[in-house]
Amino acid sequence: MIQLKKFVFNAFQVNTYILFDETKECIIIDAACSSAEEEGALLHFIETQQLVPVLMLNTHFHIDHILGNAFVSEQFNLQLAAHPGGEMYLDAALLSAKTYGLRLEKIIQPRLSLKDGQILSVGKSTLKVLFTPGHASGSICLYCEEASFVISGDVLFYQSIGRTDLPGGDYDLLKKSIWSKLFALPDDTVVFPGHGPETSIGSEKVNNPFIAIG
Repeated sequence: MIQLKKFVFNAFQVNTYILFDETKECIIIDAACSSAEEEGALLHFIETQQLVPVLMLNTHFHIDHILGNAFVSEQFNLQLAAHPGGEMYLDAALLSAKTYGLRLEKIIQPRLSLKDGQILSVGKSTLKVLFTPGHASGSICLYCEEASFVISGDVLFYQSIGRTDLPGGDYDLLKKSIWSKLFALPDDTVVFPGHGPETSIGSEKVNNPFIAIG
């Protein structure tokens, strides 16, 4: 059965996730570590759990979610997977990092393109890619049916949704993504967002003030 480890990294409090199962294969999602201490915490967990990283991916390419990509890629010789729709953000990443006072020395380009409905393997476990634009161009979520959870990136939060005032943001499109892709999942599906605490699909359907349906 797939397991999940969450880290909270950098000044924007990004949730970085490591998913792994009994095979010890793991994938790293939104590597946001931005200091030697945060890099050490990520590395320590992987080493002590004797995990074998096989893939790194981004839910989207906003600056706060990519700060650790170079470290992870070089440390474990991993290629980056993402939806190609968000690559435009990488062109401005170094300037964005400087603007926010964040450490970013190298941009890792995606080598593996993800698409809606694609199935990814983590050892014996699988994840389904859900294309969910609206917060950012190329945003994806990752659904694990067997363990009943979804990693929602910055699409859906506890009683909130991703901001839509940045380039590529579109409120109506974000609502459509949530209603058609995430709210189609079972109500007991646990939501692991890109920031903040976990929630559930059923709870957000009823309680989220931005997109509740009843």
